[in-house]
Amino acid sequence: MKKFIIYLFTALCMSVIAALPFAGGISELFSFLLNANAVLVVSLCVLGFSLTSFLFGIITRDYSWVDRMWSLLPVAFVWYFACRGGFSIPLCLIIILVSIWGARLTFNFARKGGYTGIEDYRWIILREKIKNPFLWQLFSLFFISFFQLGLFILFTWPVYSLLGTEASAPSVLTWVFAALGLFFICFETIADQMQWNFHKAKKSAGLQQNYDLKYSDDIKNGFLSQGLFASCRHPNYFGELGFWWTIWLLTLSVTGDIASSGYFGPLALTALFIGSTIFTESITSSKYSEYKNYKKRVSSIIPWFPK
Repeated sequence: MKKFIIYLFTALCMSVIAALPFAGGISELFSFLLNANAVLVVSLCVLGFSLTSFLFGIITRDYSWVDRMWSLLPVAFVWYFACRGGFSIPLCLIIILVSIWGARLTFNFARKGGYTGIEDYRWIILREKIKNPFLWQLFSLFFISFFQLGLFILFTWPVYSLLGTEASAPSVLTWVFAALGLFFICFETIADQMQWNFHKAKKSAGLQQNYDLKYSDDIKNGFLSQGLFASCRHPNYFGELGFWWTIWLLTLSVTGDIASSGYFGPLALTALFIGSTIFTESITSSKYSEYKNYKKRVSSIIPWFPK
């Protein structure tokens, strides 16, 4: 946790340093934050956090620093956009939804030890595959750091599209999409808890302790395949993508302008999750022989009736 606090402090300092040339000096920094283009401001923040993530990866040999910001920076960006947009009712609805989303994700990440130095196992495996140290550092700089942090700007862009719109009473569609966003948060929360309960049972079984016997078959196979996981292999991904597509639909219901609505943000997030699914499942299939049959029976991301 101490390392994470040092990381945050360093990243914020780097972000300020990146902004100073545009602000015209430290005395003008506050005015710059209030009046400059909002996307420019968050882009400079991403620049600072990207460089810090890359440097901390080299120093600590832990490349999950961006993962630790996944539930924090998007929330900060949305609050910043809302501050610049005057806290209209649609922006306030989005603030509430995104803040709940961030709290849920932060809690789930923290209880798994994400802020205490546990690196994502996929980076460890990928580092072994990319044997050349120079190529790995290029991958760390451009994909892990710049691309992923830049993605935070893209999938929060629909909120930015509300800046400058005239304040008006939310339409029925706006409220419907707000309720739908809350549904996806609940869906993710249930999936998180199911996964957490399974891994607790799996750990207890490994230590030869008592555990919930309903997980016996799944523990034997090595992965969870019941509950929400019986209708899709990645219900968390479905909830995550559903949430950010819903935020886009909510903003679109206000602006009515597809061209400037930021649809490319959720689209880029979808592409990332599809790639992540393919890579993660290649690892899981190599570890657990029954997973190939599970893949044949159950839908990947969108819930559907099992075969």
